[in-house]
Amino acid sequence: MANVASSFKSASDAPRRRREDSPAASRRVPYNMEMEQALLGCILLEGGSETMGMCVQERIKAECFYNARHQLIFQSMMHLYQKQDPIDEITLSDRLRQDGNFEASGGDATLIELANRIDTHAHLPYYIQRVRDAYLLREVIRLSNEAIEGAYDETQDVASFLEKTEQSIFSISENRIVDAAQPLEKSIDDAVQLVNNLIQNKGQITGVTTGFADLDKMTTDWHEGEMIVVAARPSMGKTSIALNMIEPAICPRPGHEATGALMFSLEMPAEQLAMRLLCSRARVNMTKLRDGFVPKEKQQDIVRAAQELKNAPLMIDDSSGLNILELRAKARRVASQMKGKLGLIAVDYIQLVNGTDSRVPREQQIAEISRGMKGMAKELRVPVIVLAQLNRESEKEKRQPRISDLRESGSIEQDADVVLLLSKSRDHNEEEELAAEAVPRDLIVAKQRNGPIGTVPLYFIKHLTRFENSQRHSA
Repeated sequence: MANVASSFKSASDAPRRRREDSPAASRRVPYNMEMEQALLGCILLEGGSETMGMCVQERIKAECFYNARHQLIFQSMMHLYQKQDPIDEITLSDRLRQDGNFEASGGDATLIELANRIDTHAHLPYYIQRVRDAYLLREVIRLSNEAIEGAYDETQDVASFLEKTEQSIFSISENRIVDAAQPLEKSIDDAVQLVNNLIQNKGQITGVTTGFADLDKMTTDWHEGEMIVVAARPSMGKTSIALNMIEPAICPRPGHEATGALMFSLEMPAEQLAMRLLCSRARVNMTKLRDGFVPKEKQQDIVRAAQELKNAPLMIDDSSGLNILELRAKARRVASQMKGKLGLIAVDYIQLVNGTDSRVPREQQIAEISRGMKGMAKELRVPVIVLAQLNRESEKEKRQPRISDLRESGSIEQDADVVLLLSKSRDHNEEEELAAEAVPRDLIVAKQRNGPIGTVPLYFIKHLTRFENSQRHSA
């Protein structure tokens, strides 16, 4: 019996011995101290305005640093950046003291060493990549070790364990982020290629014009620093009206200068947006285009519109899962790339933007996001068009939407300078609309900080997915 017990004990100890004897147990975890120092040195050298923006965009956070002192230093840098304060040895030293981390971070000696580490921040992208890659490898090791330990627990539900393990590993890949803002030229090329495939296979302005004459009169155009909320129920045309507002800015009438624009599309890929913009500009029926039947003259219109749009100053970022800090960082970088020519930003749509802390209630997250949108408009001195969803109350009560129907947070109403509610016309007829090419829509100006409120009548051209002024269809 003793031998049997000994055998069982020996067998039960075998997994632990295998883990302790594993080569991974004696290996050094991946990290690069010099790259961490160089990255922090870049931020101190440049002052944080551009370098921290790039770090936020690339999802660099305190945990990405292996060295505990570097974690504390970057955490304080982030606090300064969020308040838009400059970052140098003096401000950082003061911030570390406020955070109670001055001694633990190594004090002035460490900050001076970091500040003298490099002479230029030109290689920051490389330093970011190396620090992030080392962090991701450490995460793989950590999650793999947790998976190995969990695999020895025979009492658990295997299906749930495998799903949790798969999600954990997949989350590492999701945490990687690339600079997804791309010139419209590339998206238009993709859209033109898609058009070709479909055919072959048969399948006086004081601000930025709103794109609608009656709305221009009521709002006197969009102005810098304004947050404009355009809200509607799903499938009412929020994305379409945003594109219609962008189009006259980037493709103005002769004699007027184009305005640079940036669109964040958290729901729709860039090539689909380009396709919509292309067909709307060329006035091509998208339904017929999908079937591959487009007259020769319309094919020429597509080519003409593509040439116009390829030269248009529009950037599209179709990254998903952005939080407000990442979104603002991307906007700053695009504004810098456009060298002061960025004049309009659109976000489709606010409920898809993540909060910086997923643990807080969603209403608080939306409030943070809304404040961030308004802050971005003021910081970059451009109008920001923010699309939003309305709740179901107006549909249930069979009435026109009200500003109180904005989903999830009243803070959107508070932060917005203009709130537009897109809805069916008060006198709409469902049967007539089904057969009509152009259907009436009401654009309700529910709030305007510096002007009147009221209703702007529009028409939605269904086969073009395009809104137009009501005068064109009044006859």
